[in-house]
Amino acid sequence: MIILLFVLSFQFPVFFFQKRIGKNQQPFLLVKFRSLVDLNNSTEKKSFLLGEVLRYLSLDELPQVWNVLRGDMSLIGPRPLPVEYLELMNEDQKKRHKVLPGITGWAQVNGRHSISWQRKFELDSYYVDHVSFKLDVIILLKTIVLLLSFKKDRSLKEEKFQGN
Repeated sequence: MIILLFVLSFQFPVFFFQKRIGKNQQPFLLVKFRSLVDLNNSTEKKSFLLGEVLRYLSLDELPQVWNVLRGDMSLIGPRPLPVEYLELMNEDQKKRHKVLPGITGWAQVNGRHSISWQRKFELDSYYVDHVSFKLDVIILLKTIVLLLSFKKDRSLKEEKFQGN
């Protein structure tokens, strides 16, 4: 259905691909529904209506189920970061790569884009140290509550990770 909306609105390409860091620091190709338009040879990005709706409803993340089926990701785990972040991380921050990255995670349900990078890494580290079925269920339930709250997506305003 979403692909049909892309076709009917003449928004191509449908998918966005980006190299991300996976388990054991292995790179993989993450897939999402495209929600931005590149301007000026990819130096500037602009949203479009369908993309804004997908981001608002978090449906742009839906194709990541393919990454889960491929074994690159899990439903729950630290969010996979772009590969260029790896060289900026200290050893403690790299601990997050001991588990599969997830579509949602402990940092996402405890502040997402409104918390500092340091806090995100602390929450990711907590998750790695306390992985359990019970914690995954808590994260899943909190994710559902967040999705149903329709909070405004602030990810486009989030600062890029600059290192320690």
